[in-house]
Amino acid sequence: MSLLPPQITKVIEEFSKLPGIGPKSAERLTFHLLRSGKASPEGLGKALLDLKGELKYCRTCQMVTLQEECEVCRGSGRDRSQVLVVEDPLDVVAFEKVGYRGLYHVLHGVLSPIDGMGPEQLRLRELVERAKAGGIKEVIVATNPDVEGEATAAYIRTQLSPYVPAITRLAHGLPMGADIGFADQTTLREAIEGRRAL
Repeated sequence: MSLLPPQITKVIEEFSKLPGIGPKSAERLTFHLLRSGKASPEGLGKALLDLKGELKYCRTCQMVTLQEECEVCRGSGRDRSQVLVVEDPLDVVAFEKVGYRGLYHVLHGVLSPIDGMGPEQLRLRELVERAKAGGIKEVIVATNPDVEGEATAAYIRTQLSPYVPAITRLAHGLPMGADIGFADQTTLREAIEGRRAL
C-alpha cells in the first residue's frame, strides 16, 4: 500500500523515465511542483504539450524547428558542401557557438542495441538520401568518442563512402588545461594520432 496518492506516484514515475533523473530526484521535482508558486504544474504541462505539438524536424537536416526547414538550412553564407553529423540538437547549438559555417545532420541518438537503437530508429536514412543527391564533398562525424559513438561513426562511413569523397571524424585528445599525467591511454593515443602542424 502506498501512502502517496496515485497522481503523485504517476508524476514521480514519469519524471524517473527522464535521463539523469533517479527516483529521489523525481520525488523532489514532484513535490517542488506541488508546493512552489513559481513552478506551476499547469505551465509545465502546457510547455510539454506545446513541445510535442508544435515542433517539427527540418526536412533537410532533422534539426528541431517550427518551419519545414530550419534556420541553418534556409540561411545563406553556409558551406553547403560540408555536413557535420551530430547526435542531438544540443550539439548543433554547441557547434554554432564556435562558429561552424557548414550544414548539419542530426541523428537523434546513436546506435545502441542495448537501448533498442538500431539504424531504423536514427535519422540515418535521411542522411544517406542527402549524400546520394550529391553536392556534399565532406561529412564530418561528430558523435561522442564512446563505444556507441564510434560504432555509429563506422556505420556512417560504410553507408556514405560510395557517395561522399571525404568522411572525417572530429579529432580526439587532450582538452585545454588538462594534465597529461592524469589522461587515460585512449585519450593519449587519440591525441598523438590527431596531432596537427604548429
